[in-house]
Amino acid sequence: MLRTLKNGPVVRNRLRLPHPVRSDLRIAVICDPTSSVAATALRAGATLVGEDEIFAAVKEGRIEFDRCICHSDSLAKLNKAGLGRVLGPRGLMPSTKTGTVVKNVGESVKNMVGASEYRERLGVIRMAVGQLGYSPEELQRNIKAFMDSVRKDCAGLSDRITKEVHEVVLSSTNGPGLSLNGDLRGPDSIPARDLATV
Repeated sequence: MLRTLKNGPVVRNRLRLPHPVRSDLRIAVICDPTSSVAATALRAGATLVGEDEIFAAVKEGRIEFDRCICHSDSLAKLNKAGLGRVLGPRGLMPSTKTGTVVKNVGESVKNMVGASEYRERLGVIRMAVGQLGYSPEELQRNIKAFMDSVRKDCAGLSDRITKEVHEVVLSSTNGPGLSLNGDLRGPDSIPARDLATV
């Protein structure tokens, strides 16, 4: 968990960690099921491809995917299906703004498999960076990659607003948090300068 300044635009990104936390992500690709795009999407790791079948399942309330990508050639058909009211509130509606309406479906699916998404809410960013079985080195590499990504996102907003990371806390899902900014450091701990944005 990161605590940042609360003002200005939020920090938001999708990140593929060196050691992915979630590898069971179900990705739906809206495209012509008879096209080469569908075959490419399945090879890249998509679990569901098609158009009318996916539209019908969503309208029946069967949303059997965690992420949704739309090939740009199928966007008009997706908009005509009117799924925005169902998929929108769940954050699953593909759009050009979120980078989920794409030409290169294969590359997008590959980047999404094993990726995690984070977003700043009320000045706090939360993201899973490891699992119980991870070694200290794997966890350290994931934390470093996460901090690098957040620092890059904060720097990208520097022309509009100043964003700073005030505290970095590591905790289990329901356990107490340990501040990585405090005195609980070992010889291999991440240096404080790598945890800061300034």
